[in-house]
Amino acid sequence: MIKIERMKPASKKLIPTLVFLALACLLWVERERSDDPGGSSGHSDDALATAFEHRRSNLDVEAEGVVIKVLPDDNEGSRHQRFIVKLRSGQTLIIAHNIDLARRILSLAEGDSVAFRGEYEWNPQGGVIHWTHHDPGGRHVAGWLMHDGKKYQ
Repeated sequence: MIKIERMKPASKKLIPTLVFLALACLLWVERERSDDPGGSSGHSDDALATAFEHRRSNLDVEAEGVVIKVLPDDNEGSRHQRFIVKLRSGQTLIIAHNIDLARRILSLAEGDSVAFRGEYEWNPQGGVIHWTHHDPGGRHVAGWLMHDGKKYQ
């Protein structure tokens, strides 16, 4: 036979505190999980700096930078529009935007602000962002560039 005991009054007061702490922990874990490189530009800059420092690659990131140099297109294999952005942190990144799969940014110039979502690959100069376009095969997270209020994907 199972014996059921009544809770003592002191333990009844403890239950709301334990529920509150459990919910707070769940919210904190969810917030930490969502603070990946897709957050605000400060968090994104931190995540990109960490990826660069630890030579990590294949990371989906979202951030914003200022164009400091427009490079010639890479026309070997798939064609890519290339340019260098500087983040608020000072880190520089090359953006390699596949123009066989997405529209080219025609009016891109030094000093322009560009937001981006793509995949980070480490290199000694700061890193490369690619996959700034949709994936026709549907196997990769879609990336994009945002310039002058227009999305290039």
